[in-house]
Amino acid sequence: MYAKVSFFCFLLLGLGSSDEEDAFTFNGFRGAKLSMDGVAEITDGGLLRLTNTTKLVASHAFRPSPVRFRASPTSGVFSFSSTFVFGIVAEDRELSGHGVAFVVSPSMDFRGAIGAHYMGLFNATSNGDRSNHVLAVELDTIFNPEFEDIDFNHAGIDINSLRSFNSTPAGYFAGDGVFRNLSLISGDPIQVWVEYDGLSLQLKVTLSPMGFPKPRVPLLSSTVNLSDVLREEMYVGFSSSSDPFLTSHYLLGWSFGVNGTAPALDLSRLPPLPRGGTEKSEKALRIWLPIATTLLVLSAAGAAVLVVRRRARFAELQEWEMERGPSRISYKDLFEATGGFSEKQLLGAGGFGTVYRGFLPGSKKEVAVKKVSHGSRQGMREFVAEIVSVGRIRHRNLVQLQGYCRRKGELLLAYSFMPNGSLDKLLFGPEGGRLKWAQRFRIIKGVASALLYLHEEWEQVIIHRDVKSGNVLLDGDMEAKLGDFGLARLYDHGTDPQMTRVVGTLGYLAPELIKTRRASKATDIFAFGVFLLEVVCGRKPLELHQPEEMIVLVDFVAENWRRGRILKVADPRMGDCAMEEVDLVLRLGLLCSDPLPGVRPNMRRVVQFLEGGGPLPDHESTFLNPIVQTLLENEAYDNHSRSFSSLTEILVSGGR
Repeated sequence: MYAKVSFFCFLLLGLGSSDEEDAFTFNGFRGAKLSMDGVAEITDGGLLRLTNTTKLVASHAFRPSPVRFRASPTSGVFSFSSTFVFGIVAEDRELSGHGVAFVVSPSMDFRGAIGAHYMGLFNATSNGDRSNHVLAVELDTIFNPEFEDIDFNHAGIDINSLRSFNSTPAGYFAGDGVFRNLSLISGDPIQVWVEYDGLSLQLKVTLSPMGFPKPRVPLLSSTVNLSDVLREEMYVGFSSSSDPFLTSHYLLGWSFGVNGTAPALDLSRLPPLPRGGTEKSEKALRIWLPIATTLLVLSAAGAAVLVVRRRARFAELQEWEMERGPSRISYKDLFEATGGFSEKQLLGAGGFGTVYRGFLPGSKKEVAVKKVSHGSRQGMREFVAEIVSVGRIRHRNLVQLQGYCRRKGELLLAYSFMPNGSLDKLLFGPEGGRLKWAQRFRIIKGVASALLYLHEEWEQVIIHRDVKSGNVLLDGDMEAKLGDFGLARLYDHGTDPQMTRVVGTLGYLAPELIKTRRASKATDIFAFGVFLLEVVCGRKPLELHQPEEMIVLVDFVAENWRRGRILKVADPRMGDCAMEEVDLVLRLGLLCSDPLPGVRPNMRRVVQFLEGGGPLPDHESTFLNPIVQTLLENEAYDNHSRSFSSLTEILVSGGR
C-alpha cells in the first residue's frame, strides 16, 4: 500500500507570454478555477482537498489552461520555481492514505492510470515509460519495495515513474545547519519549494514546517536535463488516489513562476487544516491543559479509550487468527519470494491491489502473492474474508490459500500459483482460439462444482459475490479454480442473508440486488449464468461499442433464442463442438440469469443438468413471456429492476 504526496512540477509559460500567465498565486483556493475530477473538491474553508475517506478512486485538480515550458521543441526548459503548503490529516498516523500528486503532464486525461499506489498517474505498464513526459516531486509516507522506496517517510524526485530518480528521508536543515526530521503525516502544514535552473540544470527541493524561514540548504538537489521530459506546453495540477483509511490530503496554498522566483505565499491568509479525528490527537491536546490533576485524569482516560478502541479495531482479525486456517508467513519470506516485490515478478494490478509471482524459501513452492488494497475498515474486512473463506475450505476447484501476513498495515496473501492465468485473458485475448469446446465445458463444470460446495456442502453458506471469468484461474492442466474471495459473505445454513452494500462487477449483478441489497445464492447463480454465456460466446457481458441489440450479452443470446437460432451466438473459434452440449449450456445460462430469482435453479440442479442428469425444465422462460416482461417494465415492480436492459442502463450511468 502506497501513500504519497507527490508534487508534479508543471512548468509555466515562456517568452512572449503575459505576466498573468508567467506567475500565479493561490493563498487558499476559494474561488479558484480548477478542472477537477474524482473526489477532488474545494472546501467551504478554501482548502483544496484531493482525497476523502469514502472511495478508492483517483482524483485530479488542474489549472485548466496549459502553460509553456520552453520556447520551441529544440530549446531548453525555462527556469521555474514553485512553492506550496500541504497537510495530511489521518485518523491513525500508522495507517495513512495514498497521497497527493501535483502534476506536470502533457495531458489531463489519466483514464488509463491506476489509483492506489500508482497515485492515479501510471499503471504497471506505463510506469517508467519515457513517453509519459511527467515530472514529480513525491512526499511518500509508505515504504513500498516495488518502487525501491528508501523508507516510509521520504521525499523524492520522480521522472516518468514512481521509482524515484533521487530520494532522501523527509526533513529540513535548520538555521544552525543541523538536519531535523519532519513527519509528513504529522497533521501539521508543511511548506515545499521546488526550483529548477534552466542553465545549470539543477532541480532543488526544500521542505520546512509552515512558518519557518526557507532553509538555505535544500533537502534534495539533482542535476537533470528536463528538456528530455517536458514538452513546450504542459498542464499543471494535482493528482491523488484516495484510500479506505481515514486520511485526507490537503493543499492550503500554491504559487508558481517562470524565469523567476515564485511569488511568496501570504501564510496569514491560508486556510487552517481541520483537526485530526484520532484519540491520539485529542489526547495530545489535553496534555497542554494547565491544571496538572486534570491532565493526569484526562491522559489516563484517553489512554484507556485508545487501548480499548485499538483492540476493538483489530479484534475481528485476531479472532480469526486464533481459529484454524492458513499459516502465517513471515514478511521476510514473502519479500524474498517475490524478489523484493520486483516489477519483473508482477502478475497484475487493479483496485484489489497487486499480485506477484514467487517461490517460498525453503519449500520452493510457487505462489502468487497478493498485496491487498487495505483500509482501516473495508480493506481489513476483505482481508479477513479471504482468510476465513478461502483459508479453511478445501476443494479441487477453489484456489488454495497457502498463508498470509500482516505487517505495519500491509496485508499480504499467498496462493498456489496458477500458470495459465485467469480465464478472461484466454477468452478475450488473442489466444482465445486455444480454448476448444471440450476445455470450456470442463471449466464450466469445475466452476459449477466449486459453487455447489460453497452454497451447500461446506459448514456455512459462502456467497462469492463476484463470480466472473476474471476470477476463474487455470492451473497447469487447465483445471478451473475459482478465486478472489475478498467480497465473500458467510452465513449459517437455514438463515437469511442480511442487507449489505451492492458490490460486484458490472454486467454480472442480478436485478434484485439493486432493489433488496441482499446478496444470496440466487445472485451468485445469476452471475454464474452470465459466466456460462461468456464462456460459450467468447464475449464480455457488456460491450458498449457493439450495436444496441448486441451490447448486453444476456439480451443478445435471449433474442437469438426467441428467433430459434441460439447456436449462432457460439464462439466460432471453439472448432468442432458437441452441439447438444453447447445448446444445453446456452439455455442453462439464460435460465440461471433469468430476471426473476425464483425461476433460477439452485447449484445442485445446475450440476445435475451439466452432468446429464436430466433435461432442462420445460418452463415458460421470463425471456419468452410477454406478460412477465410487461410486469417487469411496470413502475410497480421497481424503477431499478424494470428489465435487464434498463438495469444495465442505470448501472452504466452510475454503477460500479
